[in-house]
Amino acid sequence: MDPALLVRRYLLYFILPLWVVAGLTDYFLHKHTRIEQTSGTKESVLHILQLGEAGIPVCVALLFEINALVIGIMLFALVVHEATALWDVYYAQTRRYISPWEQHVHSFLEVLPIMAVSFVTVLYWNQFLALLGLGPEPPRLVLELKTNALSFSYLTALFGSIALFIVLPYGEELWRCIAAARSRPIHQPSATKVA
Repeated sequence: MDPALLVRRYLLYFILPLWVVAGLTDYFLHKHTRIEQTSGTKESVLHILQLGEAGIPVCVALLFEINALVIGIMLFALVVHEATALWDVYYAQTRRYISPWEQHVHSFLEVLPIMAVSFVTVLYWNQFLALLGLGPEPPRLVLELKTNALSFSYLTALFGSIALFIVLPYGEELWRCIAAARSRPIHQPSATKVA
């Protein structure tokens, strides 16, 4: 079998599904620690940011031809995602318990995007070099729909899984955090009597 085809299949049928499983597992771990009562809405918003930072480059890579522009988007998003992940853990670690299980899941959520971008970079090495101003070909800096598009059934299954197992749970987490914050009593400063 062609090694490039094998790497593509590995990305599509192992890395991406594993990423979804890790994301869903992290959601349940947040729920177990009652995120809405501890670190609350701010941490949940950081999770939504990370979903966007990971989701946008995944969608771009699945729908458009991989070229220097797409690789650049993926690399930029990877750096921003890692920075947000660090901010998330830094914020949460003083506000709620982060179990060894959750720390282990976080390691997957940080390494899987790095693996995915690394594999794409290797598969499209000339365009990666072109992005850096090196290599044998000029950088292609346009978004072009894939000429050899992924099957409709694969895209439907993957995007459906992402919606069902990532977007909905993390949307519910955010809703739960906002609802908990609204239900907390607001402490009014006591009025001082003027004699």
